[in-house]
Amino acid sequence: MCTEIDKQSRRSVELADLFAQSGETYIAQHGVSTIQYKAITAISSCRTAKLGGHVSCCNHCGALEIAYNSCRYRHCPKCQAPKKVRWLDARKAEVLPVPYFHVVFTLPHELNPIAAYNQETIYNILFKAAWGTVNTLGHDKKRLNGQMGMMGFLHTWNQQVNRHIHLHCMVPAGAICNADGKLQWNPSKKDYLFPVNVMAKLFSKLFLTELTKAFKNNELVFKGSIAHLAKESEFMKLKLQLKPRPKTWNVYAKEPFNGADGGMEYLARYFTKTAIGNERLISFNEQQITFKWRDSRDNNQTKLMTLEAHEFIRRYLSHILPHGFMRVRYFGFLANSVKAKNIALIRSLLPAHETQPAPTETVILESVPKAGAIALDTTNPSISQESLKFEQSQLHPLSCEMQINNTSVTPFSAEKKTESIAELMKRVVGVDITLCKHCKIGRLEKIQTILPGSLFLPTPWDTS
Repeated sequence: MCTEIDKQSRRSVELADLFAQSGETYIAQHGVSTIQYKAITAISSCRTAKLGGHVSCCNHCGALEIAYNSCRYRHCPKCQAPKKVRWLDARKAEVLPVPYFHVVFTLPHELNPIAAYNQETIYNILFKAAWGTVNTLGHDKKRLNGQMGMMGFLHTWNQQVNRHIHLHCMVPAGAICNADGKLQWNPSKKDYLFPVNVMAKLFSKLFLTELTKAFKNNELVFKGSIAHLAKESEFMKLKLQLKPRPKTWNVYAKEPFNGADGGMEYLARYFTKTAIGNERLISFNEQQITFKWRDSRDNNQTKLMTLEAHEFIRRYLSHILPHGFMRVRYFGFLANSVKAKNIALIRSLLPAHETQPAPTETVILESVPKAGAIALDTTNPSISQESLKFEQSQLHPLSCEMQINNTSVTPFSAEKKTESIAELMKRVVGVDITLCKHCKIGRLEKIQTILPGSLFLPTPWDTS
């Protein structure tokens, strides 16, 4: 049920309320996996007595305050804000003084049932195919002819919390290339990275190639409504239905509206939460939950959607990632092992740094070789089968050392002294969490620890 948003209908509600009241009945009726059970228990227990906490006392007025511990679970929408802020600060410090492109690779919805039973395999193939697309076109001699960099951020949901698997990528608009033995920064055309139709066709070829390999290696699980796909003939029928065509394999590539920093801020929203945040939840009455969503097909109008509690939980749990799965990954010259030196190198190669004196220094240019990198015919919109060879062995990490002459390269590092939580809160939101809320004069000092799950009665403060 969808209606126009009524601002007066909103009341405070959190995802933890839903899991605390309906989580057990959902588990009993539908069953959940181990990681989904962990999500329900962690989010419902966050900042409650179940996890323990501590008691603080004002050193001026003696007021007592109880603070319960956070769950620190990766999908929790309520905690880990400091982690998100620190991640965003680090990424902004690494932003190069060049244009960036926001590239989105979207999987066809026909693959959703397979992804439901094979999350890790499908998501890994998505990362591999997306980077293979950017890297192949970046090494094309008729395009940038060099090593590119990319940050990929996995999203698996849409505004209605349904499964919608896509990869958000931030790509610096250029590549490091070697021209006559001299390294240089080769920028892309203004307001243009690569043709999206070429990217979509290459992306689909690479993805289906890797998906077929996974099928032949028995790495895919087929159950329930897709059990028939275990037969090779049925799987090949599906593959034929997914043959490359623009409306099936969608690729978006444009500059971020607010530049690279704005793009990073957009991605940071879901760095420590999944699918939906508490700010979008409107009401919950134990049977149904109402939340806001943005209708992109109706001029991005904000509307309300009401779902049965169990249906909402089912949708949410479908986005819980496998244990240890990394949903943010870095490629090319932005790979973690070589990022610092390559950022310094690129900054030294840009015009603003050309006049600086330079000793000779050795840096690592790339951590990944030319994965599927071959010259493509830019005058022909079609891509030959030969040009789409994409061997998995080409993706193994490889270090390549290059000698830079007459170029000043100072290793870049975003590392700095770690702020305390109190310092970070004061810098970001301007709130001093150590200041007593009652007298506004004294400072809160920890006086007692609350053990997880224990009933707590605060010890009266001795004023004698």
